[in-house]
Amino acid sequence: MFHTIIVVGNVGRDPEMRYTPSGAAVTSFSVASSRNYKSQGQPVKETVWFRVTCWGKQAEIASSYVKKGQKVLVEGRLVADQSGNPRVYTRSDGTAAASFEITATNLQILSSRSENDGGGYNGGSAGTGFSGSEMGNGGNYDLDPDGEDIPF
Repeated sequence: MFHTIIVVGNVGRDPEMRYTPSGAAVTSFSVASSRNYKSQGQPVKETVWFRVTCWGKQAEIASSYVKKGQKVLVEGRLVADQSGNPRVYTRSDGTAAASFEITATNLQILSSRSENDGGGYNGGSAGTGFSGSEMGNGGNYDLDPDGEDIPF
């Protein structure tokens, strides 16, 4: 079986990078995805939080370029508990809550530099992700190496 999830939202906290005992880079951060709608004439804002984990080179790039408040697109797989459900836990106030966790396979920063006080990585895919100048080709790089159209 195969499943994938795509989430577009705002980064809730700056990424935290660490290394496993074997030396693999792991970066974690949260993303909030919101939608607005009306229910019985009243505006409703619904926000779902996701915990995102990146591994390897993608983790290093996310740690360097992803910042709190940026709009990002995260593609990956849901991480479930042993029964296949979201991880359930009890908050400090005693209420039950569920944690939606994603292991990222693709990460794109959608915010421009001007939207994020001039810092950070400007676009591209952190999954493959260096800017052209970092790759040493003077900024000439193809973000769609297969030449396929984007389906949306």
